[in-house]
Amino acid sequence: MPFRIISSSNGASDQPEALFHWGNRSPDCRVLLWPHRSLPPTGFVWFIGITCAMLSLPLLALLGTAALWGLLPFLALAVAGVWIALNHSYRTGRLVEEVCLWDDQMSLVRVEPSGRRQEWQANPYWVELRTHDKPVEHYLTLRGGDREVELGAFLSPEERLELKLDLEDAIRQLR
Repeated sequence: MPFRIISSSNGASDQPEALFHWGNRSPDCRVLLWPHRSLPPTGFVWFIGITCAMLSLPLLALLGTAALWGLLPFLALAVAGVWIALNHSYRTGRLVEEVCLWDDQMSLVRVEPSGRRQEWQANPYWVELRTHDKPVEHYLTLRGGDREVELGAFLSPEERLELKLDLEDAIRQLR
């Protein structure tokens, strides 16, 4: 599941990895969101290794011929292209969103893979969670204060609905 809800009666986050701090108090509820990546790093190594082995099989028939040298650069480019695409996917997977709830404050911090931070804050009493059908199915936004911000755009539609229900429940408990 690409999100985790951390809550406790003593506060949800004394951990130093929390992205947002409100005074000296720990949040009552903390939600961490990240994009799902189905291929773990060990799977990446296996996939590249198997791809190289499978692309090498047809080359065995061409050993000792000039055709081998004509095909080898294209096969190397194919492996390099897969390598670059998977590395790009891992880099974009470093995106993190954190929602923190206190009884008088709600914050959303989004840290892009480049390290750029975006922050949003509002009073949870006035925050409204909305789902829209555009630009994607069950698009989730938080509206409070003077802005409306997206939340979990990288999640699947089912995960966004589950997140909405969990957040509404957490906000209801704070009220």
